Amino acid sequence: MTEKMIAYCGIVCTECPGYVATQNNDYEALKQIAKQWTEEFGDPLTPEGCLCDGCMADGRKNDHCGECAVRACAIERGVVNCAHCDDYGCQTLTNFWKFVPETKATLEEIRKTLR
Repeated sequence: MTEKMIAYCGIVCTECPGYVATQNNDYEALKQIAKQWTEEFGDPLTPEGCLCDGCMADGRKNDHCGECAVRACAIERGVVNCAHCDDYGCQTLTNFWKFVPETKATLEEIRKTLR
């Protein structure tokens, strides 16, 4: 069983369809994911643009994660993830929550363990 990988933003990478399809070398699933994400987010994606080994791992990043402002900020600040940041709840993160609101709950659970 794969250890749970939580991205800087709170996405559980190991549960992300793009990550799962990449790890399973499932190109057909990647084609479906590209189609779904293109429709959901309005940005045209290819199956290759959905390949991802996870935000926290070396290797491939899907097109969004490779250019993600939340990820870039967390790396610059040297935090484990945004839950560990002194500026938790910043504008960059709250803007992200508008698109992926479930990530806030993940980060909030992590913050509870830090107190």
